[in-house]
Amino acid sequence: MRRALRVGLLVLVLLSTVLCIAPLLVPIPPLADVYDPGELADADSRFIDVGGIQVHYKIAGQGPPVFLLLHGFGASTFSWREVMQPLAEQGTAIAFDRPAFGLTERPTRDSWKGSNPYTASSQVDLTLALLDALGIEKAILVGNSAGGTVSMRTALRAPDRVAALVLISPAVYESGPPSWVRPLYQLPQTQRLGPLVVRYLVPRLEGALPSAWHDPSKIDADILAGYKLPLQVAGWDRAFWEFNLASTPLDMEPTLPQLTTPTLVVTGDDDRWVPTSQSIRLASELPNADLVVIPNCGHVAQEECPQEFLEAVISFLGRLQSK
Repeated sequence: MRRALRVGLLVLVLLSTVLCIAPLLVPIPPLADVYDPGELADADSRFIDVGGIQVHYKIAGQGPPVFLLLHGFGASTFSWREVMQPLAEQGTAIAFDRPAFGLTERPTRDSWKGSNPYTASSQVDLTLALLDALGIEKAILVGNSAGGTVSMRTALRAPDRVAALVLISPAVYESGPPSWVRPLYQLPQTQRLGPLVVRYLVPRLEGALPSAWHDPSKIDADILAGYKLPLQVAGWDRAFWEFNLASTPLDMEPTLPQLTTPTLVVTGDDDRWVPTSQSIRLASELPNADLVVIPNCGHVAQEECPQEFLEAVISFLGRLQSK
């Protein structure tokens, strides 16, 4: 009996040792078929140094008001293709890729200049620094999903820089992974395997994209290609992993009474990513918010229902100007 226990204990120790050491020995092959962001840029793409990071952006129109467009998780400037020019007819429209997404530079830990660029606080820092770099004193922040969250945090941090908010299905009430999971992210084994897991999982998210639309038949080959383009940027896997490592609970609810910036909340009536009920709730809890629910529309109203979205924004601008 004692011998059996000793053998069992030895087997357990050996298995534990293998599980601890094996992940550290797994080879991490370099990404294939990846390029520098400039090689993937469009003719109207621009790059600007913001706090040591080369930020990819596009700009159209001139004069006030200035619309600063912030995309959601896994998206890029591409998500504003339907509304960029129409918004530019009202003033100036600027779309940029947030760190870890699109064609913006993807710093690694050994190249960070200062704080982690993937944290929520750094996302706000970069948004404000971009306004400074472009010589813009005040802007209307237009944010979709997680971009809406960054927009709200920016307005809370610097209300004098934000003329108004347009929040498209903003992610406010979801908290992400449970807190007990986060320490596991910091384990050396997880750190090493994380980028490999990202390489496997992220390209397969294409299958989830249709659920962001009310009518998935509107997603054609060009849209799929636009969403997949950033996966050709060198280092996309490591940056995506670092972004997730830096994620923390949103904890936005206590701040909502402080957010007095004029706000338009837009959602589709068939949003399956950020449920429509959450956007309705947000509009009711913000001190100074209007709500528009677009029929037969999903999570990305600016893409699926651009005309209805633009009508809502222009009407909102008219109400602001009349006050």
